[in-house]
Amino acid sequence: MRRMWHGPGVASVKRITDMDRGREAGSVAAVKGLRGRMSDGLPEYYFRVRENGAFVFRVDTENRQRRIEMDQIAVINMRNGEVKPHGDRALTEADRAEIAGWMERRAEVLARRDIDDIHRAVDYLNLTAHWAQTRASDAQLEEVTDALLMAMHDLRSVLVRKKADRLTKG
Repeated sequence: MRRMWHGPGVASVKRITDMDRGREAGSVAAVKGLRGRMSDGLPEYYFRVRENGAFVFRVDTENRQRRIEMDQIAVINMRNGEVKPHGDRALTEADRAEIAGWMERRAEVLARRDIDDIHRAVDYLNLTAHWAQTRASDAQLEEVTDALLMAMHDLRSVLVRKKADRLTKG
């Protein structure tokens, strides 16, 4: 049975005829063909990002069921650059090269995110100044003033010291 929609919220049920079955079978074949093309385009490796690195999986679609299988091959620690093979595996040169490339690309992404976070912090400081000047109540200001002043004092001290270091080196 197939559900046919005739306008919003109105449905009727139609019995599938032999001609419909042929179309349906063609659709199934097309989906199976698409699945084959999708698996051909899958990457050979998958990196599941975690807090301080990633789990590395080898992607396998060449099996009897044509299912996607992911076999964990390594664990990456981005902080210290360590790559540990999973279990008693030995990583191939291709594995190591792919992991090294991913680590390099990941480090670039994380560096861009860091600077984006800082730009957002500047925006938040500006929004906070506007809020304090235009909308904050006395009670709200009392709640956050000391914490904001201490954080801004700490940040200013670090920035002034770093700028002085850059000026004396350059």
